[in-house]
Order: sequence, then C-alpha cells, then structure tokens
Amino acid sequence: MNSLDWAVLIGYFGVMVAIGVWSHKRVDNVSDFFTAGGKMPWWLSGISHHMSGYSAVMFTGYAGIAYTYGVTSFVTWSFPIALGIAIGARLFAPRINRLRSRLHVASPLEYLKNRYNLKTQQALAWSGMLLKIVDVGAKWAAIATLLAVFTGVSLNQGILITGVITAIYCTIGGLWADALTELGQFIIQLFAGIAMFVAVVAELGPHGGFFGVWDSPELAGHAKPLVGPYGTVFLLAFLFIKLFEYNGGMLNQAQRYMATANAKEAARSAKLSAILWLVWPLVLFFPMWMSPLLVDAKKPDGSDAYALMTEQLLPHGLLGLVIVGFFSHTMAMCSSDANAIAAVFTRDVAPVLSARAKVWSERTGLLAARLTTVIFLGLSMAVATQVNSPTFKDIITVVIKWVAGLMGPIAIPMMLGLLRTFRKSGPTAALTSWGAGLFAFYLVNYPINDAVEGGVALQYQVSIPLAVSLILYIVVGYVKPEDTPERDALIERINTDDDGPTGSAGPAGSPAAAAVPAPVKD
Repeated sequence: MNSLDWAVLIGYFGVMVAIGVWSHKRVDNVSDFFTAGGKMPWWLSGISHHMSGYSAVMFTGYAGIAYTYGVTSFVTWSFPIALGIAIGARLFAPRINRLRSRLHVASPLEYLKNRYNLKTQQALAWSGMLLKIVDVGAKWAAIATLLAVFTGVSLNQGILITGVITAIYCTIGGLWADALTELGQFIIQLFAGIAMFVAVVAELGPHGGFFGVWDSPELAGHAKPLVGPYGTVFLLAFLFIKLFEYNGGMLNQAQRYMATANAKEAARSAKLSAILWLVWPLVLFFPMWMSPLLVDAKKPDGSDAYALMTEQLLPHGLLGLVIVGFFSHTMAMCSSDANAIAAVFTRDVAPVLSARAKVWSERTGLLAARLTTVIFLGLSMAVATQVNSPTFKDIITVVIKWVAGLMGPIAIPMMLGLLRTFRKSGPTAALTSWGAGLFAFYLVNYPINDAVEGGVALQYQVSIPLAVSLILYIVVGYVKPEDTPERDALIERINTDDDGPTGSAGPAGSPAAAAVPAPVKD
C-alpha cells in the first residue's frame, strides 16, 4: 500500500462515521434503533440483508477453499444461501415482519416468551448471544488477517482498528446507520469486484483465455461442483442450515425483514437478496478460482491467496478500493450482528435480570442499547484474538464448524415456531430440541471425533446437530402437544395475510401492543 491506498482507506472510514452521525437524527426510540421504525424501503432492506451476510471470511477462508478445490466454494456456499433465502421469501420473511407490525416487538426473540415460555426465550437468547460473539470474533480475525498482509500491522492492531470504527457508526445510528453504510459498501464492492474480475481475466491469455483456462493442469478437478469434504451430504446440510440462518436464525437478517413497512415488502426484500446471492458471488469467486494460476499461497489452507493476487495485479488506488471492499463486507456483518444482539439483550434479557429494565424510558432504553452494542463488540474483539488458538483453530473452522453446527439448535425453535404446521410444538419440544442439538454438537465434534480414526467428516459435524434438533422438535411436539388457545391466537396473528398498504406498524411498547396475547405462564 502507498499513500493513495491509505487515502482511500481513511476516506472510507470517515464516510462510515459520517453516515453514523447523520443516521443519529433518525433514531428517536428503541424501535428506530433496532428495526428502523418499520420505515425502511424494501430495496434498501434487500441490499442490507445481502451485505450483512458477507464478511472478510469470503476473501480468506472461502478464498482458501476456492484456491484448493475450485467452484465448490460457490456451489456449497453462495448457491444454498440464495436458494434458502428464496424459499424464506415466502415462508419466513412475511411472518417475521408481522412480529413487529402486529406484535410490536423490537427483537426477533421477543415473541418467544408468548410462543413458548420465559425459560425457552432465555435459553435461546443467551446461547444465541454467546454464539454470535464467537462468530463475529472470527470475522474480526479475518479482516485483521487481510490488513496484516497489506499493511504489516499485527493481528490485534487490525482487530482494534476495524472494531473501533464499526463501534462508532453502528452505536450512534442503529439499524439505519447499518443499512445506509451497507448500501455504500455494496456500491464500493461493486466497483472493486469488477476491477478485480477484469484484472484477472486480462492475465488469462497464456493459460488458454477465459474459456480455455479450465484445461490448465493447475486447475485439474477445480470445475467439479462437489469435491473433497464438500460433498452431497454437506451441500444438503448447508442448505437446511442457511435456510434457517439467513432468514432470521442468526437474528441480524430477521431485523431486515422487520424493518420494512409490511409483509409484502419483506418478501420483496428477501427476493432481491436471493437474486444478489445467486449472481454477485460469481463475480467475486472467479478471481479466486483462477488464483492457483497466478500466485502461490504461503498459508497451507490458501487463505492468503486472494490478498496476494490483489497486491500483484492491481495498481495503487484500485488496490485501496479492493481493501475497502474487504472492510466493507466485514463491517457490514459485524455491525448488523451487534445491533441484533443489543436488541436481544435489551428487550429479552435485561428485563429478566432487572425489574427496572421493564420500565425504562425511551432515553434510558436507547442508552442501554448503545452500551450493549459497545460491550458486544468489545467481547467479540477479545475472542478474535484467540482465533488460530488450539480452542478455535483457523477462521474457516470457526465459521463452518462452530457457527453452522450450533446455529440449528438455536434457530429451529425460533423459526419453526412461526409456522402453523408446528403449532403443537411447545416449550418442551423447543427446549428438548435446543438442548439435545447442542449436546449432539459436543459429542460429534469432541468425544466421537477423537475416538474415530481420522475424525468425523465435516459434513456430519455440521449436519447431525441440526438433524437431531429438527427431529426432536417435530417428534416431541407430536408426542406431547402443548398448543393452547393463547399460543394458537399468536400464531394466527403472524400467519394471517391481511396486511394493509403500510401494515400496522407501531413502536415497541406502544398501546397497540396490548392486543398481544397474555404471556403463557411457565
């Protein structure tokens, strides 16, 4: 990097902070901070939904998979995400929007107290928050790894720089700041991604050109869609995982659906995100697929291949723009996660820990939300310093094994609880599904993995916890049905398709919330 690249990077950070300051004017209460008051346009929600699913892990961990295995990086990652969101556009997005517009909640988990009971809500809230700390920690480590390649700063310094900048804008401006910065980040990544694509295509002449390059010996087997540990079972497991995760199971995407005016707008938002996930990653991945022709990765997993290729091919200025693109993806995901976890803690956990939180004023609630955001970011940054340790191992292991493997047990009760089909599954089914799924993750990844020669295959490490949770949630609900008139009424309010042109939007805690069924007693 030279002075021009640094100017681009510093200018980007300045713009992100400025957007946060501007967005501050649009945040008057907790509903504005967490769900944009239900006033976000569907197209902005869709772009924000798309961007909040990326991070620098794509340019490190998945770049390593692309370097080693080729197109399976798209087939087993971007494609199942696109398909999962497309399914969720009809199945989940409208129902999640109605949590805000009908039940007037500000957290995706807030409805669980009535859908199940307080114990279930708290179990999912606490486990979801802890998992997110680990997940976001891996994202900080990924961007710090790239920053180290380009600038030479240490891993911890890179984590501190990106974390502090993100904390400033997302704490000041809430979800509005997240969405608007994600729009800017999408535009930046559009130019940066196209620049890298063109630069790589220009280098392919000696290797057979754009169409003949796949015959190169360096790319032998790289055109196979499923290869290595990423086989059919992994693809199917990942599709189910991403169906739940990217439609709200990891909380931050749920907020994008909640932020639109009504259920129809939420569905349009999801469809836009699905299209972007299907098309845009092809542009980003193509240079990664070609990387074995152009660079020799220094790391065994190939996670530095894309960064090395960027340094080699792009002139200064454009290099700075691509580096900004790395930052943009990571900061988009981390800021959205921070906002989601702040919502869960402020709306779901704090009122249980302290009676005072139940009667917080708008001013106090906003202060608590912002303070929680800062604390969450600080904890995730601390975890980031432990990535590559014996506990967490490398970045892609954290993202694929830990997050994908643990997400299912947390998301299944939350997501399937929205649907009429599973109305008989009550608190017993939810807690059994959650607890058994987490225990299955522990068994498969540790005792059984250590006992099996060569370890348990990755596809089973991530799929078994999800399968255990899904089966138990259905079976226990059938064996011990716990549907009640109150729970049935709540489910009907979420599923009835009679939204007006702007829905029945209202801030959390508004008088309209009195129409919500009384909490089900433990």
